[in-house]
Amino acid sequence: MLYGGVRLQLAEKAISQDLSPSASAMAGLFAPLDRLLCGGGDPRLTINPASGLNEYGCQPYPCPQTLSFSSSTATSISQRAYVRAQNARDALMQSAIAVGMEAAFDARIEAMRDDLRGYLSLSRANADVVLSPSGTDSQLQALFLARALLGPAMTTVVVGADQTGSGTVHTARGCHFAASTANGSRVRKGEPIAGLSRGVESVALRLFDETGEGRPQSAMDSLVLGAVERSVVNGSSVLLQIMDSSKFGWRAPSEKCLEEIAARWPRKVQVVVDACQMRLGRARLRNYLDRGYWVIITGSKFFAGPPFSGALLIPSILTPDIDSVSDIPSGFFEYFCRSDWPRHWPRLRTHFPIRMNLGQWLRWEAALEEIGSYFRVPPKFRLAALATFREGVERIIGSSPSLLLLPPQHQADHSGAEDEEMAQRTIFPFVVRRGNSTLSLEACRTLYRSLARGAASEDREAEPKPCLIGQPVVLGRADHQPAAALRISAGARLVAEAFSSDEELAQRNLQRALDDVGTVVANIERLLLHVDDLQPAGVFHGGY
Repeated sequence: MLYGGVRLQLAEKAISQDLSPSASAMAGLFAPLDRLLCGGGDPRLTINPASGLNEYGCQPYPCPQTLSFSSSTATSISQRAYVRAQNARDALMQSAIAVGMEAAFDARIEAMRDDLRGYLSLSRANADVVLSPSGTDSQLQALFLARALLGPAMTTVVVGADQTGSGTVHTARGCHFAASTANGSRVRKGEPIAGLSRGVESVALRLFDETGEGRPQSAMDSLVLGAVERSVVNGSSVLLQIMDSSKFGWRAPSEKCLEEIAARWPRKVQVVVDACQMRLGRARLRNYLDRGYWVIITGSKFFAGPPFSGALLIPSILTPDIDSVSDIPSGFFEYFCRSDWPRHWPRLRTHFPIRMNLGQWLRWEAALEEIGSYFRVPPKFRLAALATFREGVERIIGSSPSLLLLPPQHQADHSGAEDEEMAQRTIFPFVVRRGNSTLSLEACRTLYRSLARGAASEDREAEPKPCLIGQPVVLGRADHQPAAALRISAGARLVAEAFSSDEELAQRNLQRALDDVGTVVANIERLLLHVDDLQPAGVFHGGY
């Protein structure tokens, strides 16, 4: 922490330059850390005063009492990540006194890019990192760059549109996806972003059909090829957003399909990989970049950093073309600032305002702590831990009279070598049965909220334990009163916290995590006895 003289110096700087972005950001650093971690995102991060939770059921401070298996949606910040954010704020304050807030902030953001590349086994030679407040914001960045490089007539083909972020239906068309931007500008959700949306169309391809059945891989490939072909024939370039992986851990389309697209329509299709779940191996990630694909990632989801934190990875070979882009959509200045773009894109950067999104920065600091902790665990244990968790969760859900685990996606081209330990299943979607029926989307939302508030134990004197799992995902079309699936997920934090050089202790840690899964399932069973009496779910939001 900083005291006395340092705080006084910073306050004097802020007073003497009270209109500058640097002074504003410097003054903002003195806000409570919890508040900073909730800022610079969108309304889903807002804390409900009544519950103390945001729309994900998460808190902006450590809450170890919560049983958390929600990494497919969002996770509250861990103690070590919270400390990392505190220390990062103090370090930035010290650096700002020495070199100024703008220079200090920009240097730290650039260092974070290097940290992220290092953890993902990438380098400046093969990947540039464009930061953003969320994976949804990164989709806007990808659309902007694709139009700049391929031309303004653009069709976004979204594979797995029913299992990507809820804002994608808007970003795919170059439209606002919320009522405000991360910068706090008021906008109208669904309306065009100035300078971005003209000439942009979108095609949504769902992984599930209208009956709630998952499409076979061959059927998805056919849909993708057809959508790309129609777009190209109509004179449009294509931004093809593929899925790796979905809210259920699925991947689409197949490698064979992507190879055919590359052969038939070179220089007409830009592939961007929705890897926001980060459930893919580092070798696969590098392979995507080597093939010229762009990749959208987040520091939350599998890595269990606090929501939101996005990044767009782009092959470094494109740097000269991108840095020469000068036609910036005017609506973009409401979303992004100069430090979001790499330093070695100096010409592009100059078009953007100097503004410091402290919340985005601190959430990435927290995420990097989780990513580093995970990859410091030996690979052998990472694999063993995820395999042990998979076997245990499948057994626990399988023994429940009310839960039905959905089958994993069949992947003919799933390479264990490229995916490392992530070849293991880490998302476990299940439907909830009550009698002869399956719980609807609305009922699952209510159940989800009740779990997050804390389900009562059989022991009347025991404190109810909040249980966070993955939000409901609709099966079929939302306008057909569909069923939905809930999810229990493994995240990086589970692995990092279970690891010990003492093998017996590590196994006990993994068993404790599985015991907690058993508690979650038992709480669901208990709530089902009184599901008609549960409080309605209220407002519900999904996405990145």
